[in-house]
Amino acid sequence: MVVLAFETSCDETSVAVVRDGIVLSNVVSSQIKLHSEYGGVVPELAAREHLKNLLPVAKEALDRAQVSPMDVDLVACTQGPGLPTALIVGWRAAQAVAYVLSKPFLGINHHEAHLYSPWIEGTPPKARFDQFQPNVSLVVSGGHTMLVLVKAPLDHVRLGGTLDDAAGECFDKTGKMLGLPYPAGPWIDKLAKRGNPEAFRFPRPKLNDPDYDFSFSGLKTAVRYFLRDHPELAQDDAQLPDLCASVQAAIVDVLVTKTICAALSHRVQYVTASGGVTCNSALREQLQAACSRHGLRLKIAKPEFCTDNAGMIGILAEFKYLHGTLPTPLDAEVQPSMELA
Repeated sequence: MVVLAFETSCDETSVAVVRDGIVLSNVVSSQIKLHSEYGGVVPELAAREHLKNLLPVAKEALDRAQVSPMDVDLVACTQGPGLPTALIVGWRAAQAVAYVLSKPFLGINHHEAHLYSPWIEGTPPKARFDQFQPNVSLVVSGGHTMLVLVKAPLDHVRLGGTLDDAAGECFDKTGKMLGLPYPAGPWIDKLAKRGNPEAFRFPRPKLNDPDYDFSFSGLKTAVRYFLRDHPELAQDDAQLPDLCASVQAAIVDVLVTKTICAALSHRVQYVTASGGVTCNSALREQLQAACSRHGLRLKIAKPEFCTDNAGMIGILAEFKYLHGTLPTPLDAEVQPSMELA
């Protein structure tokens, strides 16, 4: 079957075409330059950009896939979580397309789609549900950090999540305090490669707690007070890489330790990771090293499926629809605070 999928949960406009588990096209229009001026995503501006970009992005996705709108069998869209004004642009557009084409419509949980993005492999990208293994999945992005036990396709249990600031948010807010451009995560990653991660000791919140929740607000506050007491360090080009490496080490240490603990506790052989923060080189390297030490297999989503994208929405929508999930009513609303079912 052919799925036309939309994703507008935050600041990236994306439309994808999926056919029989293969991502034929996955077009993403980023708004980073627009929001960098404000040091973060401005919801109203994001919605306006989605309105402007959605039609040309959809046309490009169909053209790349060499698919006509009349060939579409299912229309899918991110229902939540996300920014309300951003979500509703893609949601209403997708509903309209489904109505005009008289095709079924399916709303998808953004977080649930991330759970399966590591299983999209190859060229062209194809969902390998036939190779699926029970796993503990780390989903880590600017707005969310969580651990999920995925027992089987469409059978998962949320083990824990962020209690306040997500890991990506901590990266961005720390970067802002250091005077780095938005989004700061890639800049911190780049500078940290030249730094000493042990130069400064920052707290590892909830590192040794028995639960699988995360809290990065304390780390962010610790960095703020450190810079208040040592303001000259952020202006020192020689010390800035050490600062970045030290903060990054604290974040990565928590993410890796809790992920490995969850995998060992639940006796799975696989760990998966997805979300924008998994593009961080230190996280990828240390998660791989930790999995190797403990005899675990690691699958990390390809970079194009780590960040917000409609490809993973289409993949999950097709799989769910073919396995009996009922269509979403065309008068359904977005769910900005949607929980992982």
